[in-house]
Amino acid sequence: MVDEKGGMRFETTELEGVVRIVPEVFADHRGRYVELFDTAKYGDATGGIDFVQDDVSVSHEHVLRGIHGDYETTKLVSVLQGKGHAIIADNRPESPTYRQWQAFELSGDNRVQLLLPPGIGNSILVLAGPLVYWYKQSTHFVPGRQFTIRWDDPDWGFEWPIADPVLSNRDLVGAYPEAVDGE
Repeated sequence: MVDEKGGMRFETTELEGVVRIVPEVFADHRGRYVELFDTAKYGDATGGIDFVQDDVSVSHEHVLRGIHGDYETTKLVSVLQGKGHAIIADNRPESPTYRQWQAFELSGDNRVQLLLPPGIGNSILVLAGPLVYWYKQSTHFVPGRQFTIRWDDPDWGFEWPIADPVLSNRDLVGAYPEAVDGE
């Protein structure tokens, strides 16, 4: 299903509750302009959720961040600069798309956003960097409440465009930092 509002497209995806948002990008001889969020335009898609925290990560080529999530937070994610391969994984046992995943190209050029409900694992692999990854969250970060799905877990069967990404210890072993030395 596609819903258009104020020049933006809100598209359902293969994963229950995940929405792909294609914003209107204005470009001219000076560069580009895009609106990242507007409560009036996003209200239906978000169900009126109040977002309380914005975060940005900057990563180099071949860095893989994730697959992380929790069961409380709705996230709105996008790439502001660079190009990335995002894998989004449904880790909600009650969901009809449990243990399914979908890949998306997110870039500073396409400005595609993903709206992720609680229980969805989120990742980004940098294909062209530096990559600036922006995410808006409906809850404040609380250490110890996140889950980590190992990037190469054979039970999930993820398909990545590179075989040897740069990983944190957490992502290498698929465990939250308190379970990993040096994080």
